Amino acid sequence: MADRDLRLSLFSGLNFTGRRIIFRRGGVAVRDLGAFRFDNLLSSFRVRNVVNRSEVTLVLFSRINFQGSFRVFRGNTNVADLRNERFDNVTSSFILVSRNLTNSQIREIQTSRNAPSDVLVIRQ
Repeated sequence: MADRDLRLSLFSGLNFTGRRIIFRRGGVAVRDLGAFRFDNLLSSFRVRNVVNRSEVTLVLFSRINFQGSFRVFRGNTNVADLRNERFDNVTSSFILVSRNLTNSQIREIQTSRNAPSDVLVIRQ
């Protein structure tokens, strides 16, 4: 199953330092990073699909429940400094899937406040 091939590491510090949270399955959506005491702390991350490097999308949202401004990362990506994306210490929720979400699909997620139906949703 492709979702088992996803890896996401979130870091509170720049350059992959500080407190770390690791997700080792795909298809996960966190409605409120406060559930991990990680709200507005994300400064760097690594995301990858170990089987098909292009089939992964990570969407970071500035507000809980997939609201507010957002940044989209497609394919295997290492971001050492979210200040370069103007998104350091801003993330309050995110969605990780093992496929490429389109911009219109992301807008639908924001409108409905619902993650795609095939993902595990973590609530606070």
